[in-house]
Amino acid sequence: MAYRETEKMRQRKAQARQKIIESTWECVADGGFQSARVTRIAGLAGVATGTIYRHFESREDLFAEIFRLATQREVDKVAEALAITGNAVQRLDHALRHFAQRALKGPMKAWALIAEPVDPKVEEERLAYRRAYANLFEQAIRDGIAEGTIPDQNTRLAATCLVGAISEALVGPLSPTQTSELPDNDNNDNELVDTIVCFCLRGLTGTRS
Repeated sequence: MAYRETEKMRQRKAQARQKIIESTWECVADGGFQSARVTRIAGLAGVATGTIYRHFESREDLFAEIFRLATQREVDKVAEALAITGNAVQRLDHALRHFAQRALKGPMKAWALIAEPVDPKVEEERLAYRRAYANLFEQAIRDGIAEGTIPDQNTRLAATCLVGAISEALVGPLSPTQTSELPDNDNNDNELVDTIVCFCLRGLTGTRS
């Protein structure tokens, strides 16, 4: 007689998988992907190390899943920020500012998602989500060109430049070696965000927003 998994067992497996995911993200949020050791994850999740590999083929597969889930949340936040009432420049200002502010409020999480050296599978996910951000920005730029608030230009390249500019500008401030040495100063963060957003919008419009 063939083995049939019961609903209770499926729920138990789903709960174990979710706990592994939550524990992994807890490790990443605390010290980046480098601190997310399988033994530590298993301990936090309350499962055996072998249980992790029953849900994920490898450590890299687990990390790729964590990256997908965490970054999708950030992409969704950018989409929400772009959905405000206003012209395209105002919406892009709001979205870029929101992105940078969220990153600076959770520097270790943002560092892990934006710049931390990672395995190839995770890097593939990073590239895919950079394209996701660019897609959102590209549509907003198209809207701006249509309404006359943004001059005509290559929207795909412009959107890619926005993603690159804001990501690169945040690498230094988010770096664990730098954040550990700098005082917690909202004024510094506000100045940084203002400078990044100003640079991006000048590049798009040729004028300061």
